[in-house]
Amino acid sequence: MYLKKVDGPRAVTLPDGKVMTRADLPDPSTKRWVASRKIAVVRAVTFGLIPLKEALETYDISEEEYQSWETAVKKHGASALKTTSLQKYRQL
Repeated sequence: MYLKKVDGPRAVTLPDGKVMTRADLPDPSTKRWVASRKIAVVRAVTFGLIPLKEALETYDISEEEYQSWETAVKKHGASALKTTSLQKYRQL
């Protein structure tokens, strides 16, 4: 089997004991960002699976957009990224 050469780790262990690999990341052509995809990108960057610069380029998102996702997760958890929760968490 052939494995594509990548910089950095192929997998990381999250604090809850789950293993996250590059296969768990959203498709690079993603246009519709649901909470589960956002949290996957934030976790990948936070735990060192991919560098921030690579995430921004791969998913064509701005640094400000990524920072807003990261801030929401740090302050309120993954549920803050759900569209239905945006109004509630923005007021806090």
